[in-house]
Amino acid sequence: MNMLLTIIVTFFAGMGAGLGTGFAGMSAAAVISPMLITFLGMDPYMAVGIALSSDVLASAVSAYTYGKNKNLDIRNGIIMMVSVLLFTVFGSYVSSLVPSAAMGNFSVFMTFLLGIKFIVRPVMTTKEAMQGVSAEKRAVQSVICGVLIGFICGFVGAGGGMMMLLILTSVLGYELKTAVGTSVFIMTFTALTGAASHFAIGGAPDWTVLILCVVFTLIWARIAAVFANKATPKTLNRATGVILVILGLVVMLF
Repeated sequence: MNMLLTIIVTFFAGMGAGLGTGFAGMSAAAVISPMLITFLGMDPYMAVGIALSSDVLASAVSAYTYGKNKNLDIRNGIIMMVSVLLFTVFGSYVSSLVPSAAMGNFSVFMTFLLGIKFIVRPVMTTKEAMQGVSAEKRAVQSVICGVLIGFICGFVGAGGGMMMLLILTSVLGYELKTAVGTSVFIMTFTALTGAASHFAIGGAPDWTVLILCVVFTLIWARIAAVFANKATPKTLNRATGVILVILGLVVMLF
């Protein structure tokens, strides 16, 4: 494999995934997997494993940045994470019983449409409005939404980050920064679980590609998270929308 090509592909894959993670809590699998498969001819199962591995550190450093800026709801994030993990397994099982369909494009179209939504109808909810919901009601909402996200992710096989962002902002009424912070916090653990299971089943990855993807994704996720936490809600909505639209279009072209 040409080393220069590998570096170029992993750099742009990591940049797209890192910006998507830091700005919008998007799963790196939506960007990295198709690029590794298309340009490096990698086995799809292994490509997803590497993408999930890249997600772990990128999501963790993004979650730390959002948490440091008090834009993270850990309590309800943990409640939702447990529901997501349990029902992802259930969704995967149900999916195995249904005839396979080309549902991989689901997350790509969702990325594109969600980007347009943030540009046209930005999320302008304030933290004060968020705090108006009782802790008990928020916990119940977190469980229900976690069940829904987990099942869809397990059944379709993708779209976790986008599903979480959409539901946190539109259904649970989260302010955008807190929604992204909570989303990347949950994704740190879901990506770790997914990566471990992929490598346990599929064997060791291409270590060069794995390390390059992890490093590039981590760098760009950190840059995006720092910028996002300093930006005004209006600027953040537009920046998030533009990045999601571009990533959606680029991945659709693959």
